[in-house]
Amino acid sequence: MAEATFNAIKFISKGDKDFGTTVRKRVNDYFKINKISRLGDYRIWIKVIALPLLYFVSFGLIMTNWYSTHLFVFYGLWLLMGIGLAGAGLGIMHDACHGAVSKKRSVNNFIGAMVLNLAGGSSINWKIQHNVLHHSYTNIDGYDEDIAPGGLMRFSPHQPVKPFYRFQVVYAWFLYGLMTFMWATFKDFVQLVRYNKKGLVKAQGKSFGKEMFNLIFLKVVYYTVFMALPIVVLDVAWWHVVLGWFSMHFLAGLILGCVFQPAHVIPSSEFPLPDKNNNVEGDWAIHQMMTTANFAPTNRLLSWYVGGLNYQIEHHLFPNMSHVHHRQVSKIVKSTAEEFGVPYYSQPTFIGALVNHGKMLYKLSK
Repeated sequence: MAEATFNAIKFISKGDKDFGTTVRKRVNDYFKINKISRLGDYRIWIKVIALPLLYFVSFGLIMTNWYSTHLFVFYGLWLLMGIGLAGAGLGIMHDACHGAVSKKRSVNNFIGAMVLNLAGGSSINWKIQHNVLHHSYTNIDGYDEDIAPGGLMRFSPHQPVKPFYRFQVVYAWFLYGLMTFMWATFKDFVQLVRYNKKGLVKAQGKSFGKEMFNLIFLKVVYYTVFMALPIVVLDVAWWHVVLGWFSMHFLAGLILGCVFQPAHVIPSSEFPLPDKNNNVEGDWAIHQMMTTANFAPTNRLLSWYVGGLNYQIEHHLFPNMSHVHHRQVSKIVKSTAEEFGVPYYSQPTFIGALVNHGKMLYKLSK
C-alpha cells in the first residue's frame, strides 16, 4: 500500500479513552489463561467437511441425470448448492482468508481459495477488498468497497443522491442476490485491474500478470465443470442448466448480502471521512465500534451457519481470531465497552437487523 496511487488513511488518537489497548489485553489474557489458541478447533473442521459436502453431494446428484426429469428436484438441488456455498463462504472461507483456520498459511490459502473457486471467485481480490480495504477503513467512503455498490445504491450519506434511490429499499435485495454471480462473471477482472493500478496487488506480494493468468485459468475450469459439463451430460435443455446455476448463485448472494450489510449499514452506523491530510481522528478500535454492530447473539443455529459473523464487532476488533471464539470473547468486549463508555451496538434478532438495514436504505434514499 506504499504506492503513490493509494493513500492509506491514518487513525490519529487524540485524547481517546484507552479502550483499544485494554480490550486487546483482556482478550489476550483470556486465551493465555485458558491455554487455548485463537485459531479454529474441531468445530471449524466439522464445517470444513459438512458444508462443502452439501455443495458437492447436491451437484453429484444433479449429474446422475436421474433428477433431470424431475425439474422441481433438479432446481431444489441447485438451491441446496447455494445454501452450501454461502455457508462454506461464511463459515470456512472467511476464517481461512483471515488466516484463522490453521497455523499453516498454506492450509489457510488452500481452503480459502477452494471455497472461492466454488463460487467462481478470486481469493486475491477478496483478500484485498475485505481484509485490506473493508477491515482497515470500515464505512469510509472511497476506501471501503463494501459500501460502494457501483452507483446502483447509496450506502453512505457522503455519496451523491440519484432519483431512483428512492426505490433502493425494494430492489436492494435483488442486487444482493447477484453478488456471487458477479464474482463468477466480470467483477474479478475489473477488480484485479483496478487493484493493480492502485498498487494493492504488488502490496500483497503478487504479480499482476501471474494473477490474471490464474484468474483466467480458474474461470475456464469453473465454467467447464459447473456449466459446460452439465449442459453436455444432462438430459435437459441447456437453459435449465443456466437457470439452475443462476438460482444457486442468487440464493448464495442473497444470504451473503443479508449477513454482511446489516452489520455496517444501519441507523447507528457512523461514516467518518478523512481530513485533508488523510487522517481520521480517533482510535482504530473505537472506529470499529462506531461503524459495526452485532445481531442475534443468542441464535446458536444462525451463528453456526454464518460463521459467527453475527458477532461482527468481535470479528472486526480481532479479524485473525477464529469465529468459534466469538461468543466468549463478546462478553469481554461488551463489558469493556460499557466500562469505557464506548457504544456496543447489538440487535437481538436477525429479522430486526434486516429491518434496521431496510430503514437505513430508506433513510439514505432521500
